[in-house]
Amino acid sequence: MERILGELDGEVTIDPIDADPRNVYKLMIGAIVPRPIAFVSTVSKEGVRNLAPFSFLTAVSANPPVICFSPMIRGTDGAKKDTLRNIEATGEFVINVVSEDFAQAMNLCSGEYPPEVDEFALSKLTPVASEAVKPARVAEARVQMECTLLEVVHISAKPLGGSLVLGKIVRIHVDDAIVQNFQIDPDRLNAIGRMGGAAYTRTRDRFDMQRPT
Repeated sequence: MERILGELDGEVTIDPIDADPRNVYKLMIGAIVPRPIAFVSTVSKEGVRNLAPFSFLTAVSANPPVICFSPMIRGTDGAKKDTLRNIEATGEFVINVVSEDFAQAMNLCSGEYPPEVDEFALSKLTPVASEAVKPARVAEARVQMECTLLEVVHISAKPLGGSLVLGKIVRIHVDDAIVQNFQIDPDRLNAIGRMGGAAYTRTRDRFDMQRPT
């Protein structure tokens, strides 16, 4: 049973040590929003393509360009995800940015499939050869980042535990219809983000604020 430490003026405090990890996960994905989606393509040592979405993603550095995402240990069987296994075996991956027009195909790739399943074929998304790494890019993605592995930091091997995958970007591919002077048009990118549960968000409703000088 979850241990609620206190409730004051409508605030509930929970000790994660005593809470069901599934409920902690629900709180985290409901509060840390919106989250960009890392649509990660990898290939196994045997040459089987893999394509899977992850919503724990952020940039780390621009010089050198480094990006990171976190594949979690499966809650159903406590196994590593194929994406992480492939990256540890080959040291390469591609992060594809998800736009709304192929969101349904991306969602098909989020299922738990056996390692021999090629999610490119399953989703009917188009693989296109990368320049510097072996995993294919998603042709439908308007931005694709080829990465080589810098480091994997294993946080926890427990179900719903995670690992932090740090990758150096070695190629950035951008649809020339959405970029000018290195600035990407967010309306043409039309990226989507992840909310809690089954919810996603669009990136069309925005506002600007200038940094103070």
